[in-house]
Amino acid sequence: MAYDENTAERVRRILAGRRDIVEKKLMGGLSFMASDVMCCSVSGRGGLLVRVNPDTRDRFLGEAHAQPADIGGRRMTGFIRVAPEGYRTEPSLKKWVERGLAAAAARPALVPKKSSRSTPKRKRA
Repeated sequence: MAYDENTAERVRRILAGRRDIVEKKLMGGLSFMASDVMCCSVSGRGGLLVRVNPDTRDRFLGEAHAQPADIGGRRMTGFIRVAPEGYRTEPSLKKWVERGLAAAAARPALVPKKSSRSTPKRKRA
């Protein structure tokens, strides 16, 4: 899986003090999960995928180098894509990662799905 190793390492440094971070290879890149919720992903297609809250999405899209995230032909309303120019400096990358962390923390807890197994059938006597 191809993604920008340099950017991944920079994100790791920003998240280094947190115990709730797990890395997973998802969505064509390396995703960073905070308490089991993706906050950002270093993309294989270039750029940084950042989770956003719906109420801040339009404001963030108005910033330079931010654009809607289209994945597999679908518009992902809970994410935006930031071009590499938008996180070239450490403060700018930290800003985007912190936005992703805030959006991940604001998500409601996932409710586990009930098992789809049916009740076992009784044998006929």
